[in-house]
Amino acid sequence: MLPAGAPARLVCGLLGALVIVAGCSTGFTRVGGVTSGASVTSPAQPVVLVAAGDIACPPGGEPAQRACGQQATAELTAGLGPAAVLPLGDDQYDDGSDREFASYDASWGRFLDVTHPVVGNHEYQTRDAAGYFGYFGDRAGKPGQGWYATDVGAWRVIVLNSECAEVHGCGDDSDQGRWLAGELAAGTPRCTLAAWHRPRFSSGDEHGDYPAVAPLWAQLHKAGVDVVLNGHDHDYERFAPQDAAGHPDPGGPVEFVVGTGGFSLRGFGPAKPNSVVRWSDSFGVLAMTLRPDGYDWRFVDAPGVDSGSASCR
Repeated sequence: MLPAGAPARLVCGLLGALVIVAGCSTGFTRVGGVTSGASVTSPAQPVVLVAAGDIACPPGGEPAQRACGQQATAELTAGLGPAAVLPLGDDQYDDGSDREFASYDASWGRFLDVTHPVVGNHEYQTRDAAGYFGYFGDRAGKPGQGWYATDVGAWRVIVLNSECAEVHGCGDDSDQGRWLAGELAAGTPRCTLAAWHRPRFSSGDEHGDYPAVAPLWAQLHKAGVDVVLNGHDHDYERFAPQDAAGHPDPGGPVEFVVGTGGFSLRGFGPAKPNSVVRWSDSFGVLAMTLRPDGYDWRFVDAPGVDSGSASCR
């Protein structure tokens, strides 16, 4: 429950139950610069990473209680002063076209210099996700792939493409699977996170689990990756560490589903095993403070939804 006198939500004023259980291119002017992000001068310096998916309504969409909140989540993000921003796919609705990306640009575009994007299924409603790759450019990885790795502070960030049919599979013998194996074999820092759009595990009532990415999860688990970030279901959910089959495992990644970036909100079906926190009553972003030996997390904007700290393995 929110404390008495808590401020009204920027987008959603109606707050429901918080469940805790065990276990919105080219050809337009881009908003320039990062509002308040500090430059990272040392890998030992803690840095703030902000993540959310399912973000921008098409141009002209009006903000409502449960729709078109991309401007509000952009303001939340700006106030956190991020060193890195991860839009977790379905960044621009409905089709991720060049024209539609004007809406994302007018909101989350201010963070482009520190953005590490993730491609989602709606971007592929434009052939070959051309609007997405055109807008984000080199930051999005190679067109036709969409996977890449980068460093954020002391952490390694691995971005993958969960549109398995578009990239000829997500298995170990796929191009992406072989690339991931090579990336992990080269060695990773103590702290590593991976991000893609469709969650391996989800209690969301629209989509739920996506078994096709289980081989990617298994590779990450074996390599000791700490965190997985996803979108797709328009809610917030955190899972306890688990293996690719959904069995509890303290050596498995912690999964955060953060589909609350602004487009719309949806509810939950029955809770999946190992689901710890579920929330779908306001838009918001996941703020992570990445330290060389661990991380802190907090769901922003609804106070008290979820926060905590963990050490890297």
